[in-house]
Amino acid sequence: MVELLKAVLWGIVEGITEWLPISSTGHMILLDELIRLNVSESFKEMFLVVIQLGAIMAVVLLYFHKLNPFSPRKSKQSRKETINLWCKVIVGVLPAAILGFLFDDWLDEYLYNYVTVAITLVLYGILFIVVENRNKHRITKVREMNELSFRTAFLIGMFQVLALIPGTSRSGATILGGILLGASRSIAAEFSFFLSIPVMFGASALKLVKFGFNFTGMEIAILIVGMIVAFLVSVAAIKFLLGYIKKNDFKAFGWYRIGLGIIVLVYFLVSR
Repeated sequence: MVELLKAVLWGIVEGITEWLPISSTGHMILLDELIRLNVSESFKEMFLVVIQLGAIMAVVLLYFHKLNPFSPRKSKQSRKETINLWCKVIVGVLPAAILGFLFDDWLDEYLYNYVTVAITLVLYGILFIVVENRNKHRITKVREMNELSFRTAFLIGMFQVLALIPGTSRSGATILGGILLGASRSIAAEFSFFLSIPVMFGASALKLVKFGFNFTGMEIAILIVGMIVAFLVSVAAIKFLLGYIKKNDFKAFGWYRIGLGIIVLVYFLVSR
């Protein structure tokens, strides 16, 4: 029962931090120090991927109509635009998918540590503040999703490659990249959500193949509880973010990242 309650807490943290540009990895590392799951390391790695899968299902639910090219409620032109959007998503996903597949084990072995996470938290926190100050009076060029070119989609995908480094935040890297390339905050955020769908499904499939399907009853319960909680919290987090950026910039998230990065670094230096 205690492990299920822990799974609920992990699902809540994942659901919030996966979509806000504040690094789910940084929070998971701290959470693992404070509230450890009594499971094997290999299962915990699998659990993290499964709750990410729950989070991504929130995007599928919220944007199902927009992302469904076969919806009977759509006109021929709308269906064409939806297919075009998916093509842009595929183009944007390719850089991180290829490099992530090639260097997954290497990244886990050499970069998945508190020093890397702390540095990237602070670095990208500063960048959010700098970019928002720079763009304060700048007119955005991309205000509608159909105005996003294939070139811009690919370049945002290159920014997503940065998120392979723990602590960067996948949503943070792609949103920051989108803003730098002239997209509005809302378009940058939405395209970041869409990019996450194939990336996270791919990562889940890869981990499942590596881990296998041999789970105990308790492990299955932990996976299901964590995934459902992550899904429900993600729905709320995505709605919050989209509402927040209509009237606010990302500087608050930048300051939060800087503070969290310092906390991560100090905590591990003191506890070691």
